[in-house]
Amino acid sequence: MASTSFFDDQETRSADQRAADQSALLRSRLAAITEAPAQWRDAAATVQTAADLVALPVLRKSDLSGWQKQNPPFGGIAVSNVTHVFQSPGPIYEPGSTSVADFWRMGRFLNAAGFGADDIVQNCFGYHLTPAGHMFESGARAVGAKVLPAGTGQTELQVRAAVDIGTTGYAGTPDYLKIILEKADEMGETLKITKAAVGGGALFPSLRSYYIDRGIACLQCYATADLGNIAYESPAMEGMIVDEGVIVEIVTPGTGDPVAPGEVGEVVVTSLNPDYPLIRFATGDLSAAMDGTSPCGRTNMRIKGWMGRADQTTKIKGMFVRPEQVAELVAHHAEVAKARVVASRAGEQDVMTVQIEASGGDADAYAQSVQQLLKLKGKIEVVAPGSLPKDGLVIEDQRSYD
Repeated sequence: MASTSFFDDQETRSADQRAADQSALLRSRLAAITEAPAQWRDAAATVQTAADLVALPVLRKSDLSGWQKQNPPFGGIAVSNVTHVFQSPGPIYEPGSTSVADFWRMGRFLNAAGFGADDIVQNCFGYHLTPAGHMFESGARAVGAKVLPAGTGQTELQVRAAVDIGTTGYAGTPDYLKIILEKADEMGETLKITKAAVGGGALFPSLRSYYIDRGIACLQCYATADLGNIAYESPAMEGMIVDEGVIVEIVTPGTGDPVAPGEVGEVVVTSLNPDYPLIRFATGDLSAAMDGTSPCGRTNMRIKGWMGRADQTTKIKGMFVRPEQVAELVAHHAEVAKARVVASRAGEQDVMTVQIEASGGDADAYAQSVQQLLKLKGKIEVVAPGSLPKDGLVIEDQRSYD
């Protein structure tokens, strides 16, 4: 049974107290930025609260990779208390620390998932180059649990170790626990695992039901190598609760502009980690904010979890069309609220339709802007305000690739 106790009193703060606390931390983090690129340094003078972040540029992985090439290993971002350096695809290098308590803030998630001092956690996240194994080990230490650093693979040995030492909890990707359980069945062994903390992949409802049927409570988190824990499930299982150490914005893909409440958009995160602050870091993932707070009593903002990728770059008629270009098209006409590019096929040819949400305007002028900014000719459809879907898509590919 997952725990209903709280990790710390930050989880139950009032919205006003949280905003005040985070704004103070944000100002402190920005004031400490002295060696990073100018767009960060200049921010210190303008940002006073989280609401002011919208005026700052979005930092993308491609930007960070470029910074790191120019100023290795961390791109000029001031870091401290570093004990480990990790590598993610790109390559992008991330600092880590075992000298700082729960550097990646995973303890809050593991506590919500019911892990504690009586548990032995079979940590099946990788320990090689990427930080996932260390991230979850850090969280286990934060809740007082013991750790079997199992990593991935060698499933028969995993079962043997689980039986011999009596592991009670699992940490890893959602599907690998099923492989371990099936191997244990094959070997005629019974495991004592009753809880699972998963991430790094989709937890499908059928898989969660499989674990429940085997007496295992399974909760998931949303975390990245750059930012650590972003959001996590609680026993209420109503969305994912944003971690107290980050500020989350949901923006229109390709821009830094906030979407309307409840609409799908790209997750942009500001980390308040004093040892590795990242300001308006774009995850490339889609999600949406939820109304209200969790029934479990945690009071922070909730998101719906992972809802796809925000990078909707699509090749049409041999040319790439990017979300940034669609955002530029919208900005080019003051009366346009939103636009959506639809890629389809007519016979053996690509067709581009640009749906423009506006109360009027000149379709011919829109067509000229499309050709200028998207570098392609397309059919223009002017639609009524509020009629385009609120699903986070600015480029919809309707072509079949079967």
